[in-house]
Amino acid sequence: MCFQQLSRRTVVFVAFLLAPVVLAAQAHPQPELEKLMPLLGTWIGEGGGDPGQGVGSSAFTMDLQNSVMVRKSHTSYPAANNRPAFDHDDLMIIYRDGGALRAFYVDNEGHAIRYEVSAAGDSIAFVSPASETAPRFRLSYVFAGEDRVRIHFEIAPPGQPDAFRMYVTGLARKQR
Repeated sequence: MCFQQLSRRTVVFVAFLLAPVVLAAQAHPQPELEKLMPLLGTWIGEGGGDPGQGVGSSAFTMDLQNSVMVRKSHTSYPAANNRPAFDHDDLMIIYRDGGALRAFYVDNEGHAIRYEVSAAGDSIAFVSPASETAPRFRLSYVFAGEDRVRIHFEIAPPGQPDAFRMYVTGLARKQR
């Protein structure tokens, strides 16, 4: 039987039967993203975070019918060391690629970073692939209770993929 030959009542009935299945699929994130759920919400920086001592926040939300997680961050830095005050904005999209989690980061300063994502215990790590010609980056979230997270951003020089050095670290509290 051709779809055009189905009665309107049959189409409505089938749609009614499928609606709970479709809604349930949209209500839950991809299984790989489940381990990142503690990040959901708005996080407010609690000071610190050399260099620059910026004041900022980030928000993690689900998007595209719960198939990706999106992080948007904003930090304002005061003038310091002959450098004018400036604002830093970035966007990161965390997505499933096969059975793995990956992320793509871009910011208003022209940086773009691709990450592999892992979660274990109370930490979530975003690590860029090793390269002989480019620095390697590691962004880590380590939970210190239900509403606090320590954030570390480390950089390894080109050709030294495991020689990470702390670039900036800070603490954030989840906004309730």
